[in-house]
Amino acid sequence: MIKVGIVGGTGYTGVELLRILSQHPEISIQEITSRKEAGMPVSDLFPSLRGQVTLKYCDPAETKLDQCDIVFFATPNGVAMQQTRALLNRGIRVIDLAADFRIKDVSVWEKWYGMPHACPELVEEAVYGLPEINRDKIKQARLVANPGCYPTAVQLGFLPLIKAKIVDTDHLVADVKSGISGAGRNAEVHTLFAEASDNFKAYSVTGHRHLPEIRQGLSDAAAQLVNLTFVPHLTPMIRGIHATLYARLLANVDLQVLFEGHYANEPFVDVLPAGSHPETRSVRGSNLCRIAVHRPQDGDMVVVLSVTDNLIKGAAGQAVQNMNLMFGLPESLGINHIPLLP
Repeated sequence: MIKVGIVGGTGYTGVELLRILSQHPEISIQEITSRKEAGMPVSDLFPSLRGQVTLKYCDPAETKLDQCDIVFFATPNGVAMQQTRALLNRGIRVIDLAADFRIKDVSVWEKWYGMPHACPELVEEAVYGLPEINRDKIKQARLVANPGCYPTAVQLGFLPLIKAKIVDTDHLVADVKSGISGAGRNAEVHTLFAEASDNFKAYSVTGHRHLPEIRQGLSDAAAQLVNLTFVPHLTPMIRGIHATLYARLLANVDLQVLFEGHYANEPFVDVLPAGSHPETRSVRGSNLCRIAVHRPQDGDMVVVLSVTDNLIKGAAGQAVQNMNLMFGLPESLGINHIPLLP
């Protein structure tokens, strides 16, 4: 059994990670840390886990993470980088679900996240955990930077076009909507029911901190700098990402064949039939990304629709997918859930 530790298992990403790992046949959860909730049974905070997770939260200062094989950080940005070096030195693998190791240019990371990086020497080693592009590197990794929710949906939607070099990469547009759980579990005014319900709004139009992560991934795929306009929106639903992606075509190709071929062997990317319009509820509770590609009026614009569950493929499910790869397990083990409906 693989011995797992979780740092920060009190947020929405943390509870999804616990839900998935508690049912994983090759996993034994050893430690779950929380300074604020230390001593509290996990099932008291999350009754949904009653009978599944019997551990109590432990104080980070008293934890026994050094007895684990792998540690997941489901923490705010800036936490994992304080502890990762010591864990790696003990031979423990790390998956960070926050953004501490996603952006290779440390100065860019420090600009967008507003703090100095605690271990810049590990950023170059960290493998970006999008299996659809880095599967082989993930298998050998000690440290995986789990992608953000917006970047996962956007990159998976654009990658076939960019890899085929058939779109203008100077004028890409990503118009993306997220459920409210993407903002986390902290009490904030903009996520109150009276504020978020029956409302729809764009935010961070001048620049969202996931923008450099998306640009980095798409630029790597294109082998040149890519320009992207990224506009996120907050929608009055609990979970889900819907990305509507626009690009100008440079070649006349069969887009349906291109996408189906690109993702033919990917277990968690589902290219829908021509003319489809994927819905967020079609991936709710699953590790799937569902994609449809359109060419309106047979013109020179391509529109890609990409939907994911922001807490699963956009966070906890993808983290377990990465763990499976790191330990030589079947990639879909423990995460092959059927979406929830209604």
